[in-house]
Amino acid sequence: MSIYVFVYGTLRAGEINDLAQAAAGRGLPAARYVGPASVPGRLVDFGDWPGLIPVEDGRRVRGDVFRVEPALLALMDEIEEYDPEKPGCFLRREVAALLGTPADGRAAAAEARYLACQYYPIDPALRGAAVDIEADDWVGYRRARPAPEGR
Repeated sequence: MSIYVFVYGTLRAGEINDLAQAAAGRGLPAARYVGPASVPGRLVDFGDWPGLIPVEDGRRVRGDVFRVEPALLALMDEIEEYDPEKPGCFLRREVAALLGTPADGRAAAAEARYLACQYYPIDPALRGAAVDIEADDWVGYRRARPAPEGR
């Protein structure tokens, strides 16, 4: 049984928790790339990783959709420190991801294709001192920002 997931931060290709590398490291079936997508939300910066706060004000966060097997979803839960029995920063929820880029979605709204996906927003009450990000793409934002002192 395959599950669709939307990833927006460190689980994306080339990032510190790259989904393909995580699967290979555990001997799990590889995630199958579906395509770029976006979901309602805004990003916050925790330093080495982002958080996504769901919003209904028209803002969207860009990321990628993958099809995964349940064992890989369990590994993602581990990486994100998600346990439904315990409070934590990350939650796992279902979201309707709009396939394509936000610009594509606006231009072809009549042909918009949504896909039900699991994703990991943060609990807004646990955002602490995380800084709001105006960008809609964590990877682009992270690459463009100045390196923190001492790195």
